Amino acid sequence: MCRFLAYIGPELPIESLLLAPENSLLNQSLDPELHPSLQLAGWGFAAWSDHLLHPEAPLRYHRPKAAFHDDNAKSVIPSLQAHTLLSHIRAASYDASVVQADENCHPFSFDHTPWIIAQNGALPHWRQLQRELLPHCKDQYLTQMRGTTDTEFLYVLLLSLLEGDSDEDVQRGFEKLLQVICKAARNLDLAALTKLKIALVSRERMIGVNFGCGHEGETDVTGDWQKLRDEDLPLSMLLEPIYLLTGANFQDYANTYDIDPCPEGEATSAILASEPLTENAEEWLKIEFGEIVFLERKDGLIRKTVRKLDV
Repeated sequence: MCRFLAYIGPELPIESLLLAPENSLLNQSLDPELHPSLQLAGWGFAAWSDHLLHPEAPLRYHRPKAAFHDDNAKSVIPSLQAHTLLSHIRAASYDASVVQADENCHPFSFDHTPWIIAQNGALPHWRQLQRELLPHCKDQYLTQMRGTTDTEFLYVLLLSLLEGDSDEDVQRGFEKLLQVICKAARNLDLAALTKLKIALVSRERMIGVNFGCGHEGETDVTGDWQKLRDEDLPLSMLLEPIYLLTGANFQDYANTYDIDPCPEGEATSAILASEPLTENAEEWLKIEFGEIVFLERKDGLIRKTVRKLDV
């Protein structure tokens, strides 16, 4: 499975998010804690910092090779810091259909939008589904698509469906996204389990979405993801939560993802991840299947909202 990590909070060294912790994103690509698979198909990150020459735009870095083999990471990353970050390591099957190239590494970023995207998931049959989905796509985004991944196409489709950038607009956009995908799959008789665990990030904002549909294209999927591990692994992974950690003074805990817990409304930092990154998983809020979480940093504090998606 792919993995992602997003952060908003005070400016801090990117090294403390991607390299230093024992369970860092780069270390997970070689020695994962929870899901015993390697991510060898590339990795990348995008970061906003007030210390960049263009602080309103994300600095992007990606390489189409295993993160733990990236000889540039340990020389570039220690020189950078950020207040907003989205990072991703890519898993892909190894066959002739998989293209390992810079343009296929997450996160994806287009002009004319504040949003960047990464995901841990897949849209089966997405090339055939384009017959039904392309009419929903706007040329201003389609013409920016450079790679061959389902995630970049989902990015085009989502941006085309957005009517604005408010939390309400983004939620409606994601709800429309799954609705048009399910309708296209039904029309083409291509219904299949579709796991969409998506991180959508802009400056000082991040949104996590955990949804999709089951083997028959149904969206009202239920079950205990842990009990399903041995009997239906794809369904288990569909229903698995994504994880959120909020608190204060993250910068005081060198080489870990530890943070000081604090009451609702007093958090200064937030980390959204595809799996819990500390030994105590109970510290992490679970964003369950069918939920969307909105986080925004204003006046140094994190505003958080969790809602059910209407699909």
